[in-house]
Amino acid sequence: MALNLIVHLIREMRPKQWTKNLFVFVVVVVDQKLFVPGPFFGTPLGRSVLGFVLLCVMSGAVYVLNDIIDVEQDRAHPTKRNRPIASGALPMGVAWLAAIVLPLATLPFAFGLHLYFGLLLILYWLNNVAYTFRLKHVVVLDVFSIALGFVLRVAAGVILVNTERFSPWLYAFTTLLSLFLGFTKRRGEIVSLQGNASNQRAILVEYNLPFLDGMIYTVTSASIVTYSFYTFSAPNLPENHTMMLTIPFVLYGIFRYLYLVHVRGETKPPDEVLLKDRVLQVTLALFVIAVILVMYQRQLLAVLARVIGS
Repeated sequence: MALNLIVHLIREMRPKQWTKNLFVFVVVVVDQKLFVPGPFFGTPLGRSVLGFVLLCVMSGAVYVLNDIIDVEQDRAHPTKRNRPIASGALPMGVAWLAAIVLPLATLPFAFGLHLYFGLLLILYWLNNVAYTFRLKHVVVLDVFSIALGFVLRVAAGVILVNTERFSPWLYAFTTLLSLFLGFTKRRGEIVSLQGNASNQRAILVEYNLPFLDGMIYTVTSASIVTYSFYTFSAPNLPENHTMMLTIPFVLYGIFRYLYLVHVRGETKPPDEVLLKDRVLQVTLALFVIAVILVMYQRQLLAVLARVIGS
C-alpha cells in the first residue's frame, strides 16, 4: 500500500517534465567549469547536480499543488484525468501533505548549498504558487510566469557556479526561448481540445491560433538573433568566434519543432515532444557536444597532445 502511494506520488510529480530543470547546467558548461577538479559535490558541476535534484523535488511539489487545485478540470480532460489525483489513485490528503512537506524539506538543503540559492528556490515556489492560483488566468502573463521559471533555473546555475561572467545575452535568450515554449504549449492545448478548450482551461478562451502564431514567430526570430549575438559578443567565449558554429543547431532545433507543430500536427508540450522525437534528441546532443568542443577546445587539445606525445 505504502509503495503504491509512493509510486503514484512520483507519477503525480511528473518526472518527464523535470527535463526543464536541466537549464541549471547551462552555466557550468558555458563558464568553462565543467571539469574543475576536487571532491565532486564541492565542484561547480557537483553543486549544479545537487541544485538540479532540489529543483526537481520543488517543481514536483508544485505540480502536485497545481493538480490539487485543478482536480475537477483534470477529471474532464481526455488525458489529465489519468493523473493519480484526478483518477483517485492518490488520496487528496496525501497529495496535500506532499505539497506542503516537500517544499519545506528542500529548503534546508537549498540554504546549505548557498544562501541565495535558498532564497531563489523560495522565489521559484512563490512564482509557481502565484501561477497556480492567479497568473494562469491572466492572458500573456501566464506565459511570462512560465518563462520566469526557466530564467530562475538559469539564475540558480549562476549562483551555484559562483560566476560573474555569465552573459546577459543568455538571460535574454533563455527568456525568449521559454516564451516560445510557453506560447507553443498554449497553441497545442487549443488544438488538442478542439473547441472544448474553455471548459478545460478558462484562459484558453483569451487566445486563438492567429494570435499565438504571431507571438511564436516574434519570439522565434528574437531568440535566434539573441543567441547569435551571444555567440560573438560574450566576454568569456573563445576569441576565434567558433561559438558561432553552434548557431545551426539552434536554428534546426527550433525549425524542427515548428515543423512538428504545423506539419505533423503535434500538440504535446515541448518537453514531452523532446522525450519522444529522435531527431530533436540527436540535435540537442550534437548541440551540447559542439558547445563543449568550442568552450573547452584548449583543454581538449592539451589532452590530445599529451595522448599523442605518450
